[in-house]
Amino acid sequence: MATKHAARQARIKALHEALAERVVVLDGSWGVLIQGYGLGEADFRGERFRDWSYDLKGNTDLLNLTRPDLVSEIHRQYLEAGAEITSTNTFTATRIAQADYGMSELAEELNREGARLAREVADSFTARDGRPRWVAGALGPTNRTASISPEVEDPAARNVTFEELRVAYYEAARGLAEGGADILLVETVFDTLNAKAALFAIDEYFEAIGEALPVIVSGTITDRSGRTLSGQTAEAFWTSIKHIQPLAVGLNCALGPKELRPYVAELARVADVPVAAYPNAGLPNAFGGYDESPESMAVELGAWARDGLLNIVGSCCGSRPEHTRAIAEAVRGLRPRTVHAHEPVLQLAGLEAVEIGG
Repeated sequence: MATKHAARQARIKALHEALAERVVVLDGSWGVLIQGYGLGEADFRGERFRDWSYDLKGNTDLLNLTRPDLVSEIHRQYLEAGAEITSTNTFTATRIAQADYGMSELAEELNREGARLAREVADSFTARDGRPRWVAGALGPTNRTASISPEVEDPAARNVTFEELRVAYYEAARGLAEGGADILLVETVFDTLNAKAALFAIDEYFEAIGEALPVIVSGTITDRSGRTLSGQTAEAFWTSIKHIQPLAVGLNCALGPKELRPYVAELARVADVPVAAYPNAGLPNAFGGYDESPESMAVELGAWARDGLLNIVGSCCGSRPEHTRAIAEAVRGLRPRTVHAHEPVLQLAGLEAVEIGG
């Protein structure tokens, strides 16, 4: 156990060093690759869940238990393509999201196994060439929102509480950390209150174990209004979560690189931590597909890096390992965004400027 702890601490130290030296590459979409395997109900059930009373097709996180070979293969594809951070197959592995399949009690196991599979593959690449690979434990937003009513006629109605979210995220974080994650990735945040529950739970867990892992928080600008679903601008989102002092803050999903750039630039202007970005491969077309080629995404994201906006870069919905390979090549050798300390607030009424945020 002590050896595993020391190894993780060494990887975390190497991650901080890497972020100071270069743009670090994150992996891409999982959904599009899983869909490509053409899996049926039997693949999701496996032998263990053969007689489960719910339909299980579409529960992609369950593949950590029933098709670990497939999950490991996807990790390998992205790492072969040049990803340095591989994210776990756990986007919906909370007891809240898993309730749709009657699998709430399996949530922690799904997270633990997802992290274990990712760790195993990442370590095999490190053993091959000596370069560290990091595992980001993915914590998705759940399929419920704490800030917005699900009932048009009752604005005060909610279908989830902060406490329910806290409990769900606590056990998910525990599973990911015990499985071998180096980073906890609170991603695709459309409701900052959900994210606050996740961050509260993570802090609680860190306090319980007497150790803290790096945390990345990535929000989602849902449309060209420039706001999250719960109404925040990129700057407001950062202001809401900066107290946790994350390893990085970023934006992902919903928009393609052309549409997302101004909001990433806004984060880069205000945040005093590294910035991460992993846009979709364009906006969905009339057939639900994504049209950004690996080459076109690489041109866009390479420009972001050259313009000093990025510390971590990847891709989201619609992307494939080919996108990762092109993006990794586009940012190779480029300096990362310079992280500036907090700037003092403007002087008001002759008062001295005050340093904020510590």
